[in-house]
Amino acid sequence: DLMDNYTVYFGHVLSNSFYPVLQRAIGVGSAFEGWSPREQDVVYRVLIPMTPPRGHSFHLELDSAGQRPVRNFRVRVQLECTCTREQQAEGMLCFLHHPEEELRRNQAPSLLHTLCTGSYLDVQKTAHWFYQLVRAIWPALPQSHNWHLVLLPSTRSCQFKVTNGRESFRIEILFGVRRDDSDIFVSSQPGYAGSPSTLWLESYDVAEMKFFKHIARQAPPDSLHLRCLQLFTRLQLGIGFSTYTMKTIVMHLLNTLPVSRWHRRYFLRRLGDINVNLRRCLEEKCLKHFIIGNKRLPQEISLPLDIASAQPPNLFHHLAWHPVAHSQAMSEYRDL
Repeated sequence: DLMDNYTVYFGHVLSNSFYPVLQRAIGVGSAFEGWSPREQDVVYRVLIPMTPPRGHSFHLELDSAGQRPVRNFRVRVQLECTCTREQQAEGMLCFLHHPEEELRRNQAPSLLHTLCTGSYLDVQKTAHWFYQLVRAIWPALPQSHNWHLVLLPSTRSCQFKVTNGRESFRIEILFGVRRDDSDIFVSSQPGYAGSPSTLWLESYDVAEMKFFKHIARQAPPDSLHLRCLQLFTRLQLGIGFSTYTMKTIVMHLLNTLPVSRWHRRYFLRRLGDINVNLRRCLEEKCLKHFIIGNKRLPQEISLPLDIASAQPPNLFHHLAWHPVAHSQAMSEYRDL
């Protein structure tokens, strides 16, 4: 409800501007998939798709230095001619063909002059802009009467907390640009240390969320697949395996075992399957990415052609190249 209200007001505030057009928020990550490992410290992560404003277009450029499984893109912003009768009737001047002096005097600046560095959309400038929007719009929302807003520091997303004395919700807004008409985005999620602010990471969050929704529709009411994932991710906290590793292993199992096999009476067997698969992946130093190159995804999940036809990258590639890291991972498995 909160994010839907924000989206409505984003539309009102930005209707005549040349900032990105903000679409309805999509809930992603463990809190919306139903298996958050920290029930007392849940972060509600949402992705807000952005489309170009009037007179602009977005063009995604793959960063040649990027390597799978995390590829980097740049979002090049290009001005488009708006010298059509319809747009002139709306009173819009063409950024390409009207004199700069007239544009400066009679029209708000283009996106290139607000949230871009050079010709590329800047993640950090966009995050700062989001913070300003969230703070400015908050007093107009119905929730502001009973809830208190606390903005939290972040350079690549917009994080805040709302509290009412009894309850507290922590929210992280990511923003991204959709690849074609698919469920893959380039988003503002954190990159590697020191990554330039014009780099956007390829995100599979929406596709993974849709996979969990597909499983939920197929699974029996007393299915424990989410409990199995939640248990294993809680067990490994502080040990060394990433939450994403456990999630990937469980997604592969959900895609191969019939959903009826996640019934309550199979609980211990499924925990055993997760355990055996983790050990096998560690021994073989290979854990394939779940989305990239997966030919067995549900039909409702849409992938760009290059993602659908790619070889799945190995999430454990570092173990194959670093014997010390592999020995440590096996030791951590024994601890687990």
